[in-house]
Amino acid sequence: MMHQNNNVTEFILLGLTQDPLRQKMVFLIFLIFYVGTVAGNMLIIVTIKCSWSLGSPMYFFLFYLSFSDFCFSTTTAPRLIVDALSEKKLISYSECMTQIFALHLFGCMEIFVLILMAVDRYVAICKPLHYPRIMRRQVCLILIILAWIGSFVHSTAQIILALRLPFCGPNLIDHYFCDLQPFLKLACMEIYVMNLLVVSNSGAICSSSFMILMISYIVILHLLRNHSAEGRKKALSTCTSHIIVVVLFFGPCIFIYTRPPTTFPMDNMVSVFYTIGTPFLNPLVYNLRNAEVKNAMRKLWHVKTASESK
Repeated sequence: MMHQNNNVTEFILLGLTQDPLRQKMVFLIFLIFYVGTVAGNMLIIVTIKCSWSLGSPMYFFLFYLSFSDFCFSTTTAPRLIVDALSEKKLISYSECMTQIFALHLFGCMEIFVLILMAVDRYVAICKPLHYPRIMRRQVCLILIILAWIGSFVHSTAQIILALRLPFCGPNLIDHYFCDLQPFLKLACMEIYVMNLLVVSNSGAICSSSFMILMISYIVILHLLRNHSAEGRKKALSTCTSHIIVVVLFFGPCIFIYTRPPTTFPMDNMVSVFYTIGTPFLNPLVYNLRNAEVKNAMRKLWHVKTASESK
């Protein structure tokens, strides 16, 4: 079965559209989105890394969320942008496998970091007196290491499934990136069992993580009744923003990975929400609306300006 993979050495990505005018629009729109994603997330990474005032566990996790967003978006957006102006949207078999591995590694890492952030907010709001003891630096570091290990195990499982798919003819991928769902359509084998494995892996992670996050935020909102009006308003604003991003990320993810092996015309656009849209929105929702982050950015800018003036 592994030998059959050699019959197809490259694939053709059909992208989001075949219309030349719309391809130019895709190029412009997603170039802006990607530049914004890179600039926003790199700004957050540098700010958190260089600011002593942002040393709490919340910003420790936000650092890894921004890093995951940057890497996750980079696995798909640059190729989509370049292919929008290319006549032949070719991608080699090895590049496809690499993209699948990276996509699931950083996508899964983002999911785990979102869960850790929800846990952090739960402890901070519901157990404020025990927060410094529970969310110690060593504990946060262990949690991040476990998240990386879990992400690596998940992406390894995905790439093993992809490598077992035999390809003996069609090489047109009706998508703008390589993933197991469009791959299953091209495989020269019965895909029912493979699809069950995909659903039990990616689908289960998306669905269970979404349920954990929603339950945690519901519990947090319920317990906010005991807080002051000002504290309740601030926490409610934060949680509402987080819930919006969680829904935008996990809704499309669940739609793609938890269904039978069928495709819909909207699949490509739905995938845009969690591969490109969410990494662009996360810096705005989780960081740039945060007063402490904005103050830290101003201080770093003033320090840089002062050093350059000397």
